[in-house]
Amino acid sequence: MLPWKRVLRPLTALLLSAAAIALPATAAHADTATHSGWNDYSCKPSAAHPRPVVLVHGTLGNSVDNWLGLAPYLEARGYCVFSLDYGQLPGVPVFHGLGPIDQSAAQLASFVDQVRSATGAAKVDLVGHSQGGMMPRYYLKFLGGAAKVNALVGIAPDNHGATISGLTNLLPYFPGATDLVKVTTPGLADQIPGSAFLTKLNAGGDTVPGVHYTVIATQYDEVATPWRSQYLSGSDVRNVLLQDLCPLDLSEHVLAGLSDRIVFHEVANSLDPAHAGTTTCASALS
Repeated sequence: MLPWKRVLRPLTALLLSAAAIALPATAAHADTATHSGWNDYSCKPSAAHPRPVVLVHGTLGNSVDNWLGLAPYLEARGYCVFSLDYGQLPGVPVFHGLGPIDQSAAQLASFVDQVRSATGAAKVDLVGHSQGGMMPRYYLKFLGGAAKVNALVGIAPDNHGATISGLTNLLPYFPGATDLVKVTTPGLADQIPGSAFLTKLNAGGDTVPGVHYTVIATQYDEVATPWRSQYLSGSDVRNVLLQDLCPLDLSEHVLAGLSDRIVFHEVANSLDPAHAGTTTCASALS
């Protein structure tokens, strides 16, 4: 029989490789980079769009790579757009969202206050992909975020955990594997269904009063699986299946957040429901 260390190494590598599909594989990256109209702290929200939008990247993503599609899309529509890096591990550049998620939520809390102070806005809207659509719920529920956030839009969020197409179900067959993941990448361990973090997050209900929730899921998701587990229950929740908007849309977990303009159109609808337009396959050209 092989020593357990030899077994655990490839398993851990497999878990990290599978989780890596949750981020865009682009070369551009930076830590809280400044862009034209994106992370521009001189931007003042307009009467049409009075709340800044804070974009929250997914596991192994960062403030730039995850948003090369959506940030310019929203900026071109008149929004003040900001994005942050969170969940950094020492010595691990670029690939973030790996730290303990409760600590990541505290980073989000500080960033939201920074954006509110710079823009003068009383509240922000949050848009997150994957972990970035789930982690803010901790901020809303436990760190006072509900008073500072109008809406949370989750793109393929792992609200009740991510089985990664069943891969995490293999962990019990390898003694010590779960503990190894907890020690090396606690942010991944927190997303395993049944983790202490998720149990605390979802106890007593998925939502908090005063916040508008939207979940945009795709039936082809291979990370936040099963995909129906992304949906939230509670007041003021709108759960949307991408294929109900456009049956021809084959986007999976990555593309839904990276480049799918049908998703982007529905995000814009969620940010400004009073002026929402019907999202269809044609929205890919909008």
